[in-house]
Amino acid sequence: MKLLIYEDGKFDNFYPLTYLRASWELRCGAFSLRQRIEQLFPGVQVGLWARDLLVPVLRRRYPDRPVNDLDALKGDDVLLVNGRALLTGPVDVRDIGAVKSGEELVYALLPKEKAAECSGLEDLLALAESLPSEQKDVRVVQYLWDLVSENPNFIERDFDRFGPKVLGKLHPTAVVYGPEDRVYIGEGAEVHPYVVLDTRGGPVIVDRGVEVHPFTRIEGPSYIGPDCILLGAKIREGCSFGPVCRIGGEVEESIVQGYSNKYHDGFLGHAYVGEWVNLGALTTNSDLKNDYSTVQVYLKGQWVDTGELKVGAFIGDHTKTSIGTLLNTGTIIGIMCNIVGAGALPPKYVPPFSLFVNGKIMKGFGLKYLLEIARTAMGRRKMELSPEEEALLKAIYDATKGERAEAVKKFR
Repeated sequence: MKLLIYEDGKFDNFYPLTYLRASWELRCGAFSLRQRIEQLFPGVQVGLWARDLLVPVLRRRYPDRPVNDLDALKGDDVLLVNGRALLTGPVDVRDIGAVKSGEELVYALLPKEKAAECSGLEDLLALAESLPSEQKDVRVVQYLWDLVSENPNFIERDFDRFGPKVLGKLHPTAVVYGPEDRVYIGEGAEVHPYVVLDTRGGPVIVDRGVEVHPFTRIEGPSYIGPDCILLGAKIREGCSFGPVCRIGGEVEESIVQGYSNKYHDGFLGHAYVGEWVNLGALTTNSDLKNDYSTVQVYLKGQWVDTGELKVGAFIGDHTKTSIGTLLNTGTIIGIMCNIVGAGALPPKYVPPFSLFVNGKIMKGFGLKYLLEIARTAMGRRKMELSPEEEALLKAIYDATKGERAEAVKKFR
């Protein structure tokens, strides 16, 4: 059997986080959705599928996995898995055609003879629909706020993969407040003096190479990814940070994809932040309306009721905010935006590549200058902007010119 993890047409429900990545690359708990699925099938050859625009970037990112290449999967049965499925395993595929959760396909075991006749994802999905199916109670996420709400539960589950271990340094004056067997500190990690790890509400996972500075408090369940630095931070429950983040201030029930900075005071709550984001000092988002009604967000040109009382901000890759930026409840900011928040709240939707300054959306600095900033930011982490990533950014820049122009016209 071979495994194919696919992205379907709902990838744009997860904008702005999925402009530059497949939906199965999003995080929940300590792992991405792709990693979760792969962990259930150790030793199985894995293929990946995403929209055509992402293929060059993904092939560079995953050189050991075939991307949008069905020839690599021929000769064996193919287990087709929805990349939005939060599988908890184990998965028994013996004598199973397709498994659905409501109307959503979760996974399907496709016979090798019929799978070999398919020429693309649409053919594979049509084949899956033709198979006998059964219903299972599996969460298939629909929007970014689904991942944020599920995050605490999956950190709890993921602790089993780490276990109660202290492989790094835990200073004697640091305090584990609660069960001591709910802490993992990875190799090369260092927890400084006067740090509190509060495990009463769930486990605290401090991955390899993390540095936790004095007067930081981390409430479980929380996951701190590799090589992060926490600087006197107040980390509330339900947080997951990907690799190489710099975090200070107060953060609650939020996901940061990785390589982003929130070094200073300010509040981030019930939010999802992409990569290479820099949140200026005192940047703060609201995550609860004054009238305690459910939060609406502006997505794909229309207002969507999240059904949630607490929803913060969704901030795309390479976006920067100035000092003192305030964000309203349920704000969406696209990729490569520059938000100068002093004096006015940005609107609840800011198109990609926009500049917000003096209370208005403007067309911004242009792609050439934004790419230079991205190269500089990535170089500070000894990483490079690849030609494939640059081409992807240019394609998205061109595709979003219309909505950017409309927003500028509205504020003119």
